[in-house]
Amino acid sequence: MSASSRIGPCDIVVFGGTGDLAVRKLLPALYLRDRDGLLPRDTRIIGVSRAGLEDVGYRVKVSGELGHALPPGTADPLAIASFVRRLHHITLDVGGRFTTEEQAWRDLVVALADSGRTRVFYLACTPDLFGPICKNLRRWGLINPGARVVLEKPIGHDLASARRINDEVGSAFTEDRIFRIDHYLGKETVQNLLVLRFGNTLFEPLWNSGSIDHVQITVSESLGVGGRVGYYDDSGTARDMLQNHLLQLLCLVAMEPPVRLDPEAVRDRKLEVLRALAPLTGAAVGRATVRGQYTAGTVADRPVPGYIDELGGRPSATETFVACKAEVRNWRWAGVPFYLRTGKRLDRHAAEIVVQLRGVPHSIFPGVPPSALAPNRLVLRLYPDESVELHLTGKRPGPGELRLQPVPVRLDATGDGRSRFPGGYARLVDDVLRGDPTFFMRRDEVEAAWSWVEPILTAWSESDCPPVQYAAGTAGPDAAADLLERDGRSWA
Repeated sequence: MSASSRIGPCDIVVFGGTGDLAVRKLLPALYLRDRDGLLPRDTRIIGVSRAGLEDVGYRVKVSGELGHALPPGTADPLAIASFVRRLHHITLDVGGRFTTEEQAWRDLVVALADSGRTRVFYLACTPDLFGPICKNLRRWGLINPGARVVLEKPIGHDLASARRINDEVGSAFTEDRIFRIDHYLGKETVQNLLVLRFGNTLFEPLWNSGSIDHVQITVSESLGVGGRVGYYDDSGTARDMLQNHLLQLLCLVAMEPPVRLDPEAVRDRKLEVLRALAPLTGAAVGRATVRGQYTAGTVADRPVPGYIDELGGRPSATETFVACKAEVRNWRWAGVPFYLRTGKRLDRHAAEIVVQLRGVPHSIFPGVPPSALAPNRLVLRLYPDESVELHLTGKRPGPGELRLQPVPVRLDATGDGRSRFPGGYARLVDDVLRGDPTFFMRRDEVEAAWSWVEPILTAWSESDCPPVQYAAGTAGPDAAADLLERDGRSWA
């Protein structure tokens, strides 16, 4: 049964409808769903922004920019023309306090006059506007029984602000109507992780400290901060990536089996992992974390400026790279380190999870010590090509002496090409329309993640040591390699 046959007509209201996030991620995802016949018939998409556009102008703007944002080979002129006919625009400064904004809210009330349609309010704007928008949605009677709200990360700047935002949004929407989106959780490989673990007898019996040596989670970006330099200097990599994306991936790797694939059962299990993380405070932060900042270098044979250059020469202690060693203190994972790293202007654009098993205890092969047998690894690649690889040891073909070689077994997770979409947004948008919050963050998850990350940020701010510098186009600071080498390990 297609998604469109399960979901009735919807009104999707995008606050920040002309912004970078909406144009690069959300609208391309909605287009791809529409192209594949998965967007419910008569669904409308209403962009809300300060752009001062009429419907026609908004359609022209989006149709012109979709071609740059879509994956190669997915832009169909006829499909784009059909999609943009769904688009409407309302000019509204959601942070404005002037009486002229009253009429703009009235315009939105009129546009949403059909109260029987499911309403999705997508807040593709800065977190400080989440509360005011939800307050006005309630004030103007726009929250009908089927309404739901989607929040983009970051949810706050720290634990206190996250709680404040959650309180403000929660005063208008019940928790089951709040969808805190993390687009990594919509990726094929990430969702495949649950199926591999809990749909096969091969993995789960080995998924513990008895068989697994360590886990690595890497999100590497070759791009710099670009036009986000203002936001980024106030945020940094720990807030932008560690507190949400990396910790969510860690949760899915480390969680206990839920009783069933039920939203609350899955999110309960993820919360258990966050609460089991060994705290990093004080001197432990210096031993278990690395923060770096890129300098000028070369990426893809092209010279690029350093972070301070992009700031116009202004000094800054904001990190553009983070690596850390985390421990989950429970029976399953006792003694198994989780190494996390992420950064800007690195040597490759990739994201992967590496689950490395312990080596064989004894080698029966003449002249081959156990240390020469590469440990088995399960590698889950999130991008650029989503796949799952199991690295085994096998015999090299041919007669004569028995020779060993690594043998990767690969599962392609990308489908037939038509199902590719930007960053997992399309699947998560489908989940929002269906009202399924399984792969979205619950309030207590967000706050538990901040509770773990905030002491790290505090220790860094109180430290006299600036971020370690690394040249753009490299794998990051040498100190990140040292973090593993001290344990006799290395990055995959």
